[in-house]
Amino acid sequence: MQDNIKRCVILLHGLARTSYSMHKMEQALLDSGYLTANINYPSRTMKIQDLASMAVDKGLATCRSQAASQINFVTHSLGGILVRYFLKKNPLPQLGRVVMLAPPNKGSLLTDKLRNERWYKWLTGPAGQQLGTGQDSIPGLLGTVDYPTGIIAGDKHNPLDNWLAEMIPGKGDGKVSVAHAKVEGMSDFIVLPCSHISIMKQKEVIQQTLYFLDNGRFEHQS
Repeated sequence: MQDNIKRCVILLHGLARTSYSMHKMEQALLDSGYLTANINYPSRTMKIQDLASMAVDKGLATCRSQAASQINFVTHSLGGILVRYFLKKNPLPQLGRVVMLAPPNKGSLLTDKLRNERWYKWLTGPAGQQLGTGQDSIPGLLGTVDYPTGIIAGDKHNPLDNWLAEMIPGKGDGKVSVAHAKVEGMSDFIVLPCSHISIMKQKEVIQQTLYFLDNGRFEHQS
């Protein structure tokens, strides 16, 4: 990193998780010289529109309080949708780069199949109802990205997600398919042997995240 640029990273966790899930990633960012804003937000209680404003505004305030001159994002799952929604509505001149881990960028097939189940509504809340694959879903309405975006998808799943993985055709991480993690306009894309539950804690994912933030691309094997 250039020493004269104070770079901050806003970390946004996934649905039904907390900021603690991003702690290992945050520590790696701090060790690499980045400022951080690891944001906790009530992912199960509000719609995506409200969560995006709440979480990103809080992150921006934290970064700006540290006199950051560049603002980046590292997100897990729903966190990536919040960033896309916010940036579509709000230009951010200080924006640097965005790394999304296992984002349902083309919507969630699980939402399509399970949205009417009582337990699913309880677990995922209003935001979970907005994550389908239809054109009227939030992901379906967001369009392309026009800022430097790197996406890391997983193609392994935790045994606890065996039954969910069976609902998703093709490769996936037990919650999001590899194909549905992609978004038009992305700068780079890589698939790693990780599950949705723990992708943000894996050593190679953390290394690739740092590499993208520094270089605008992932370090692909030759």
